[in-house]
Amino acid sequence: MNRLFAALVALCFIAGLASAPASAASRKTSEANRSASASKTTSKTTKKTVVASSGKNAGSQKRRPVVQAAVPAKPSFGQLAGLHGASDPLDLKSSVALVMDQDTREVLFSKNDSAVLPIASLTKLMTGLIVTEARLPMDEMIVISQDDVDTEKGSRSRLKVGAQLSRGELLHLALMSSENRAAHALGRTYPGGLNTFVGLMNTRAQALGMKDTRYVEPTGLSSKNQSSAKDLATLVATAYMEPKLRELTTSPGHEVEVGNRTLQFNNTNRLVHSRSWDIGIQKTGYISEAGQCLVMQAKVSGRKLIMVFLDSAGKFSRLADAERVRRWVESGSVVAADARRISS
Repeated sequence: MNRLFAALVALCFIAGLASAPASAASRKTSEANRSASASKTTSKTTKKTVVASSGKNAGSQKRRPVVQAAVPAKPSFGQLAGLHGASDPLDLKSSVALVMDQDTREVLFSKNDSAVLPIASLTKLMTGLIVTEARLPMDEMIVISQDDVDTEKGSRSRLKVGAQLSRGELLHLALMSSENRAAHALGRTYPGGLNTFVGLMNTRAQALGMKDTRYVEPTGLSSKNQSSAKDLATLVATAYMEPKLRELTTSPGHEVEVGNRTLQFNNTNRLVHSRSWDIGIQKTGYISEAGQCLVMQAKVSGRKLIMVFLDSAGKFSRLADAERVRRWVESGSVVAADARRISS
């Protein structure tokens, strides 16, 4: 009996030794699994914490402006020709300028006035002249079409395709607000069509002696519409003779009914609002190839002056140049300069 009990104890001891490695391995495997699971959980937690922390820090700190690489502005034709290197006594920012007495045609100031450059929306002054001289019915309704949409520069317009306005309203918006679709529609619906209209623009320019001037379309969006300051002074003097052009180009603002909407349009030249100025006719223009442009007739110190500023650098520099010229004339300096004609 004692021998049997001892044998059983021995068998249990041997079985225990055999199962010990398996149990240890099992425990190690179980611990490894738990460790890996914990590691994954920690990794996820850490990742979430970092993201949450980043969001929290971003919210608690001031946003830093994103610095983007500056896109260089497209140079104007005047810049490419080196005209901006010319200096002048008035320190004008326009590379081309001309100031002329309207009555005597005396040149008081000139700067690169023979340079032929793109003229942008100054084109619309000739557009308005052709329409006005034709004495077409101003109450005739015209529909804006897909053909009037700008494919040259991709400019926007509040005159949607299908909008219906009178010829008089389109002329008003083209001259006052430099509305491109309005100007194009005026040329497109002219008797004989757009090609006939552009042909008349060039014929009229030649008749006026504007030998440096060429038009390819009625808006000024094309850089192929080009002229010189001398030619533009002639155009301003001629356009001034039309009362309708004087009225519309100096109109501060105008409302038009388009469908069920009332649209407010304003003048592109803020000088028409100024009490310091007595402007008889004016037109602004801009495309990158032309720079900022301005032509106008204004009475300064009792003299009717025609001013032309082309290829000005900076959004408001053309207006600042006009102010410089006005102050120069008002100061009396122009009297002393008449004999030698300030030029550069």
